[in-house]
Amino acid sequence: MKRTPVTLDRPAKTRSTTRSASRARAGEGAAEEETALKLWVVLSRAQAAVARHAEADVARHGLTIAEFAILEALYHRGPLLLGELQRKILVSSGGVTYLVDRLEAKGLVERQECPEDRRARFAALTPAGKALLGRIFPEHARGIARALGGLTETEQAQATALLRTLGRAAAELPPGDGTK
Repeated sequence: MKRTPVTLDRPAKTRSTTRSASRARAGEGAAEEETALKLWVVLSRAQAAVARHAEADVARHGLTIAEFAILEALYHRGPLLLGELQRKILVSSGGVTYLVDRLEAKGLVERQECPEDRRARFAALTPAGKALLGRIFPEHARGIARALGGLTETEQAQATALLRTLGRAAAELPPGDGTK
């Protein structure tokens, strides 16, 4: 597929850009809000489109995307405390417990005691879990790369840097309605 690389330093001229420019003259804050809302919509749609590929891939193996996230984290990081695993895959503590229970029932994950803290538990892949991830992860990675193939490798690196900056800045803000 032949395509022209996206340049991030100059926006394309579109009707909405023209509309944004005329609104900016009416009020710069309104233009900033419109741009931010447009980014939010585009970001959400892009994430949903790529997620559909990931979800379809892991569903072929009888897994949900959250179960796969746990398996993938344990595959690449080794045994993790349930709290660490919770933070890695961005679910509630009850959610990680439920997911680990499901993966334990499938024979893919086991809980291990923490020698330093009797209250804490590690989640670890079983040999069957390691074998499954060793078999399916390379194909999964190729599928994600294919889904993100609309951007060149350089553009993907730029998008990663921009989104990391965006995520860190948003994480530093207190939640609220933006009126203060």
